[in-house]
Amino acid sequence: MTDTDDTGCILYQATVEANAASAEPIAQALEEAVEPAALSVSHFELGKGRYEITALYEMMPPKDALNALIGDAAAGDMIAQLHIDEVPKADWVTVSQGKRGPVRAGRFVVHGSHDRAAMPRNRFVIEIDADQAFGTAHHATTRGCLLALDELLKRGRPDLVLDLGTGTGILAIAAARAFDRPVVATDNDPLAVAIAQDNARKAGVAHQVLALQAEGFAHPKLRRLKPDLILANILARPLHDLAPAMAQHLQPGGVAILSGLTESQVRAIEARYCAHGFVLEKRIILDGWAALVLGRRSARVLRD
Repeated sequence: MTDTDDTGCILYQATVEANAASAEPIAQALEEAVEPAALSVSHFELGKGRYEITALYEMMPPKDALNALIGDAAAGDMIAQLHIDEVPKADWVTVSQGKRGPVRAGRFVVHGSHDRAAMPRNRFVIEIDADQAFGTAHHATTRGCLLALDELLKRGRPDLVLDLGTGTGILAIAAARAFDRPVVATDNDPLAVAIAQDNARKAGVAHQVLALQAEGFAHPKLRRLKPDLILANILARPLHDLAPAMAQHLQPGGVAILSGLTESQVRAIEARYCAHGFVLEKRIILDGWAALVLGRRSARVLRD
């Protein structure tokens, strides 16, 4: 038996490296797997188009089963060898953060609690620890959205923001802090909703961020909601399916920031949204991932 720390608890960390196109599908496959079931899944950018995908397990996962899941999700792309390591449970927060440094996106700086002492305190500095929900700004999709938010702030401020698929709540918190406006944050995962609410409380914006469990716009409080800024850092398929609802709910002249897209998926999503009355304002490409800034046709409604 392996020695443990003073908690007597051991967890198992499965790690694999992949390219940008395969990272998200692999992470999703590991997260959705029933056997073996992961406690949490995260993926972080390593640079030069490579990503590290990490899954945490309470019991030693069968390596053959994980390799099969990863191979199917990678769909023929080259991936690195899978590693499974034992991790003392008390050390997991540090391991999940990987002691990664702060991430900068325009004026925004996102950091973990381990860097708190070194960070200045202002509305653009946000503390988010790695957790069981997506969004720490290490991934290019989140950074792209933050860059888009930073540029949007230079043009004015929305009256109401909707963050679809909020994950850790990072974009909802960034919007609330930067714009000083109310934000509705939704996710279909109740755990993510709880995490987002807690992170909003820690960031001092709990009074501005309303977190709801919802699939798309399917919630009574969203039926008549008319935001003038919608954030959606999710995946290509749900973004495609949500285009008509986005056009219906977004105020004329409002802005949608969409991400979770690989560079190869951009054209199809742009065409889909343009067919529903949107105009492409900007395309941000980072490490093979894209964030789109789309305006809904009409006079601008963002104001100083």
